[in-house]
Amino acid sequence: MKLAIWGNEEGASLVEVLVAVAIMAIVFTIFLSALSTGSFGVATVRERVTAENIARSQLEYVKETGFITGTNSYTPTTIAPIGYAATISATTIYPGVQLITVTVYHNGPVFTLEDYKVDR
Repeated sequence: MKLAIWGNEEGASLVEVLVAVAIMAIVFTIFLSALSTGSFGVATVRERVTAENIARSQLEYVKETGFITGTNSYTPTTIAPIGYAATISATTIYPGVQLITVTVYHNGPVFTLEDYKVDR
């Protein structure tokens, strides 16, 4: 019987199989990590966009209501997405001019929007 060291090999050795499995495990781990990070980023962007839309709608609501002299807050309208809340504060800058600040919360403050309201 002739022993062929570099000759015709009929299969893969255990070392080759283990190296291939290790490489596949590393690639799979990197893929799952990227997928997890991507889904977290998408969830964060979705939360921020929803909060921004709520803040803009609340600001438009305040601008449509009549000017209330001497107040420091307005009552927010109904917010559709479950888990979101908004506060609206008004600071008088000059007589007849208020700085309106809308802050939207979803597990903490997410988005703040400011604009001016003028008594016309």
